[in-house]
Amino acid sequence: MEDNKMVAGKVKKPGKRGRKPAKIDLKAKLERSRQSARECRARKKLRYQYLEELVSSKERAICALREELEMYKQWCSAMDQGKIPSEIKALLTGDEQKIPPSSSSTKTSKSNKNAHS
Repeated sequence: MEDNKMVAGKVKKPGKRGRKPAKIDLKAKLERSRQSARECRARKKLRYQYLEELVSSKERAICALREELEMYKQWCSAMDQGKIPSEIKALLTGDEQKIPPSSSSTKTSKSNKNAHS
């Protein structure tokens, strides 16, 4: 009992504490760690895919809004010159069937639907 140490009134034995894990436990722990790492990488991959899709959808929305803004700028410059664009005439008369199908007006309606969702 000469190797024992007295610490705070308790007898401490030198050496290992607790039970020693068996090698099978170490192998199982290593396999759990590997599985956890695989799952972590899979979650990370899914998160990055989601974020990339989100960014691309926002970029598409930005492009659509820029096109809409350009169309409004053209309308304003036409009105500054005293001309009323046919799209505005149709809106003022309430007759939307007479609007000529232009690429900017169809993209505008799609961008308005995307902007609100």
